[in-house]
Amino acid sequence: MSLTSGQKKIAVGSFLGWSLDGYDIVLMLLVIPSISQLFFPSSNPAFSIIATFASYTVTLIMRPLGSVIFGIYGDKFGRKKSMIITILGFSIATFSVGLLPTYAMFGVLAPVLLILVRLVQGIFAGGEWGSGAVLTIESIQKQKRGLLSGFLQSGFSFGFLLAAIAFQIITILYQGKAFEEIGWRVLFFTGIIPGIIALFVRFSMKESPLWLQENNKKVIQRAHLRKIVLGVHKKEFILCAAIMTGLVYMYHGSISVMPTFLQQFVQIGKGEIANLMIYATTSSWLGMIFTGVLSQKIGRKKAIIVFCAASVLASIPLGLIIFQNNHFVIPIMIAFAFIISTASGPIPAFFSERFPTALRNSAAGFSYNAG
Repeated sequence: MSLTSGQKKIAVGSFLGWSLDGYDIVLMLLVIPSISQLFFPSSNPAFSIIATFASYTVTLIMRPLGSVIFGIYGDKFGRKKSMIITILGFSIATFSVGLLPTYAMFGVLAPVLLILVRLVQGIFAGGEWGSGAVLTIESIQKQKRGLLSGFLQSGFSFGFLLAAIAFQIITILYQGKAFEEIGWRVLFFTGIIPGIIALFVRFSMKESPLWLQENNKKVIQRAHLRKIVLGVHKKEFILCAAIMTGLVYMYHGSISVMPTFLQQFVQIGKGEIANLMIYATTSSWLGMIFTGVLSQKIGRKKAIIVFCAASVLASIPLGLIIFQNNHFVIPIMIAFAFIISTASGPIPAFFSERFPTALRNSAAGFSYNAG
């Protein structure tokens, strides 16, 4: 049974939003070595990089709050409305990073503004996943959920891929000092393009049929956080949050830090890093789709367990090889990215299927971002 045009719009609308999220994440990671001294000047380069990483981290910290705000909004007023607001806010925030003054222009106010923009961005980013996941899963037939789950989650990797390609192009157009002066700004300006496309697609989407059915029965009520975390859904929440804690730790403890590590300590240039990220993110993209499809055959839980175990077993030897011999960086990173990403493929379907319609948006979204 093929998807209808309406179902395809919903899947694409969610995919594009998650792509923008991934795009922004990788852009920030790729430009940190170049902009660290612009916002946090110091005689110690390591301090500047750590401080810039902290500004990146605040976005992650604010995501749980965003998932609660827009999760409750999506449960009460509809998933579609929530998705329109989050993509609009997230796109503007990404674009705004490119407008920020540097420390040389505004002094200490420059890093403060960077952190504030990233804080706001984190709130909107936190609302993206939950609304998109539940709207898509609620709108398609059960036998297609595995494929769509992997497709949706791979949106992040697709965004990573776009960011790596954009970084490669911009580093060619703006070389040396030109990149530090204007190139990095252009990168963040381009982030509004997928946001605008996603916004138009989302305006044309239909609301979740399951949510409409519940809303027509007048059974939709405010989803209290206490009910999700400590009430009848406590077991599901703890399970989902624990899974995400492991997946996030694996990713941000490995793939996230790799561009900065390779530039600063292995002395690999910007162009080579961009090529490496293109290969790795393509591998990651395919890995998520693969396990999404596989989860339809063997079950979501089994697929997640198998590939989480594979990620743990493979990460240590692969990591050691990169540290000891950079001649194998490309093949190792391709394998690393594939394995680390595979366990995420079934997550949208698995989380959405754990909670009832009345609080699915807030419960699934908060569980995902609380990890």
